[in-house]
Amino acid sequence: MSLSKCACIDTLYTELPWVERFQAAKDDGFEAVEFWDWRIRDLNDTRKAAQAAGISISGFNGDADYSLVDPDHKQAYLDFLKQSIAAAKQVGAASVTIHSNALGDAGIVVDHYDNLSHTVKLCSMYDTLLECAKLAEEEEISLNLEALNITTDHVGNFLTTTQMGAEICRLINSPRLKILYDVYHMQLNEGSLCDNISKYCDQFGHIHVADAPGRHEPGTGEISYQKVIRHLESCGYTGRIGYELFPADGTESAVKAIMKNS
Repeated sequence: MSLSKCACIDTLYTELPWVERFQAAKDDGFEAVEFWDWRIRDLNDTRKAAQAAGISISGFNGDADYSLVDPDHKQAYLDFLKQSIAAAKQVGAASVTIHSNALGDAGIVVDHYDNLSHTVKLCSMYDTLLECAKLAEEEEISLNLEALNITTDHVGNFLTTTQMGAEICRLINSPRLKILYDVYHMQLNEGSLCDNISKYCDQFGHIHVADAPGRHEPGTGEISYQKVIRHLESCGYTGRIGYELFPADGTESAVKAIMKNS
């Protein structure tokens, strides 16, 4: 079986104008695209470009300035998520990605919430996710909760392990709330990639790929991506593989590496 490939067009094809990236990704063999901040994009042009290219939009980030771990953010978080879901429906996207903490420029964690205890952060995240899941079910949109690395890119992020994300999703038990398993982030935070895939694959809604270290294409770092992807398949994963990576030497060479190592 060959899992569907999804290109993050905020990191790939950046040499092209926005609306040209959809056709370029389609021509290279990607089944879908994803991106980060919907607020900075013309949604009508985005929808039209995807439709013209015959490529799906997998999703984008949906939480922006608000954090699941801050109990004072609960209503604002839900209000903004409603806007993100509406944007997803406008462009025909299947999912929205969410995080424990608000992210600023370059993915910097805006607030580490050192004033809040671990208990408050965890309970707040669970409480707000319960409402997020209800909303997602009502709107028939999928939510993917992503853990991030705290060694390199997102110092101060609360959700850092596959176990925490997967166990929260299991407890909430909504078909519309899963985790986004980012192989790059989890290699940096916890390793044991195949073991964790075996334990928690039933909760995976989407996969992100980049090699480590460097966050470049497969083959540039230490992760055996052919092994990882085959293991995902053997564990029953049937979703998309999202290539959210920064090309080491341009999009063309990165795409060749992606196709070779998947």
